[in-house]
This record gives sequence, structure tokens and C-alpha cells, in this order.
Amino acid sequence: MCAYLVNSETAVITPPATVLVVGATGSIGRLVVAEALRQGYKVRALVRDLVKAKKLLPPQSELIECDVTLSAGLAEIVRGVDAIVFTLGAGSVRGESAMVVDYGGVRNVLAARGHLSPRVALMTAIGVTKRVDAQLGVLAGHDWKRRSERLVRVSGCPYTIVRPGWFDCNGADQHRLVLLQGDSRWASDATDGVVSRHQIAEVLVRSLSTVAAEGKTVELVAEQGASTQDFEALFAPTDADIPRELDAVHDRDNMPLADEPTWVRDELASLYQPGLLKHDDAN
Repeated sequence: MCAYLVNSETAVITPPATVLVVGATGSIGRLVVAEALRQGYKVRALVRDLVKAKKLLPPQSELIECDVTLSAGLAEIVRGVDAIVFTLGAGSVRGESAMVVDYGGVRNVLAARGHLSPRVALMTAIGVTKRVDAQLGVLAGHDWKRRSERLVRVSGCPYTIVRPGWFDCNGADQHRLVLLQGDSRWASDATDGVVSRHQIAEVLVRSLSTVAAEGKTVELVAEQGASTQDFEALFAPTDADIPRELDAVHDRDNMPLADEPTWVRDELASLYQPGLLKHDDAN
């Protein structure tokens, strides 16, 4: 039974809807599982190692063993879910594994959904639009995360994309959540902004039931002040992404679609819903 609350412009979900967590045993994913259960959702956790997952995840979650980098079996797993939270990550700015994990995992799950349009929350990273660093060189890992964002935007699913700051670098008094847009913090260190893993998990799960979060891409940091309680008020001042655009509202110019690898353009074209992709002529 789908638990969507729907009006003419929004599609949010409320408990006891079923949430699929992709990357469930990661440092953020396991917190998302716990937070979703705490909020009353049913949780389906996609894991690569069932033995490991049983040690890390609450027994109330439904554990499903599957390699998200492969498409086999995903259609059955996605069937019946009302929302998908992506927290997967290869952990490499150079992109050695990001193509198959950060990008490939999102592509495979979205492709497996068929004509369903579950609510989606995708975690990437602050500074994800920075493609070259003076010290590290080409940030291919960022490119693949950015491409995963594009997949979500063209999918036709209602979504929220969260680009968190540096994990768990908060001061003792930094509890107030702040949302930024434009991805302008490119220092590649904690001066870009900090946020705790627990806060990231809470925002990802709260976004599923927050009307003001739909269709938005935000950078998430924590600043001095009390913990945020009103998530509609948190998201309300931010701007939604422009329909038919590949990239987030206010982001500086990024890689033109025509400059993407041909196979990436083909995959975007295979996922997009008619009328959503502004740059069809580049294919």
C-alpha cells in the first residue's frame, strides 16, 4: 500500500511507508536506517554482506543482500517501496570506484524502478561541482557524484539532493542546521562547512515528508545554535531546481551535456521522463 500524501504540486511520504536505504551499512546509511525506523517507517536495507549487516543494523529492518553495482535482482527489491535514500559512496575523490558505486549504483536502482516514481533522497557532497583541485588534480569522484545528481533530476521522481559538509567536525555548540545553494565552498577542507553524521541522516529522512524539500538541491552545514526542529521552515527559503535543467539551481556552469561521455548521455536519455530534459538536442 503506497503511503504517499499527494497534492497538485507535491508528493511526500509519511510513516508507515517503506523506505529503501541504499548503502545501508555505511557510516551514514546505518544512521539513516535507525532514523527512519525511529520515525515509524518500514525499512528495507540493501546490503552487500548479510552477516556484517546483521551486526550493524537494527533487527526491525528488512535486510536484502544485493550488489548494487549489478542490476540483477534490483527490480524485485525496488518493487513496493515508497522512497529511496541513497547514501552509497566509494570514498575516492579520484574516481577509481566512484563510477561503478556512486554513479552506477544510483543508475541501476533508478533503472530498476520501471515506471514507478518513489520519493528520492540522494546524498552527495559539498563542493561536488569542483572538478579540479590544485593539490589533488582532477576530482573524478566528484564528477561521478555530480552525474548521479543528474540521473535523479531527469528521472521524474520527486527528490531532494543533500550535499553535506565535513562529517563530525562540529563544535560542541554547532547544532543549528543551515542550507546553502550554489555550491560555492570549494576549499576542500572543513572551512567549507561541518555537519554531524546524525544530522545528515535526520535531514535525509525528514526530507521525505517535507513538502518544502521537494525538487531541491542543497548544501548542508551546521552552525552555532540550538538543534533544528522545523524542517519545513528549514527548506522553505531555498529555491527549487529549474525543471528541465540537468544541474542544480544557482550552481555555476558545469560540464555541458555534449561534453559528457556518449554512454553517460545515453543513460541519461534512457532514464529521463519526456519533457524534463532541456538539453535533448545535445544527444
